[in-house]
Amino acid sequence: MAPPIAAFGLLLLLERLRPLRRRTEPSRPRFLQNLALAAAGTVVNLALNELLVVPVARRAVERRRGLLQRSSLPHRVETALGIAWLDYTLYLWHLLTHRASWFWRMHAIHHADRDLDVSTGLGFHPVELALSIVARAGFVAAAGVSPRAFDLWQSAILTSSLFHHANLRLPPSLERLLALVVVTPRLHGIHHSEVEAHRRANLSSGLSWWDWAHGTLRCDVPQEKLTIGLPDARRSGKARFVRLLALPFSGRSPRAG
Repeated sequence: MAPPIAAFGLLLLLERLRPLRRRTEPSRPRFLQNLALAAAGTVVNLALNELLVVPVARRAVERRRGLLQRSSLPHRVETALGIAWLDYTLYLWHLLTHRASWFWRMHAIHHADRDLDVSTGLGFHPVELALSIVARAGFVAAAGVSPRAFDLWQSAILTSSLFHHANLRLPPSLERLLALVVVTPRLHGIHHSEVEAHRRANLSSGLSWWDWAHGTLRCDVPQEKLTIGLPDARRSGKARFVRLLALPFSGRSPRAG
């Protein structure tokens, strides 16, 4: 957990020095709200990963199950492919959360944030996290992802989430270069637009390649023209912590995004 923690502190400092977008509401309440969601999510992640995903990965290695374990690839190549597989399946999961209404009810909580900063990268509904971990266990079993590959990916994806949600203005040349490989703050800012067509773009979470490959990449929306959040949440004040937790079960969730 050391790299993500260090990344959180560094990004928190950098986004104060070089903000990408102007804030629309006081930062303290929403920052605490996201940290509360993060605390609940951490409990879910630690519990389900140890009870489900890690044992599945260990059995895959011990019993040589899954495509990667049945191959004769060098260990480093197997690990790299396992990481890429997990990143790609997260793209598919993210796509599902925007296309299937029931999953969107959970994921909409993440999009209800009216500003983006490093704390937004931690703000997911714990039920959504639980469902994603159950699905991930199946992906790990199918490919035979090793525990080491899973650990490395988990650390990398958390760091990536903090980075691309950060309200951080990078030099344009650097951002264009990074966007060829990984998701950047400008790319992901477009995904958090209240415009539905924008939300269906830039679905990658780690490597940006999956958006390139599937035609879901958008780079053509200026940050100054973005309105972050969900229209329904903005109008009704649903973005409060207790309401966020209850919203997926209330029957009043925003329509699929």
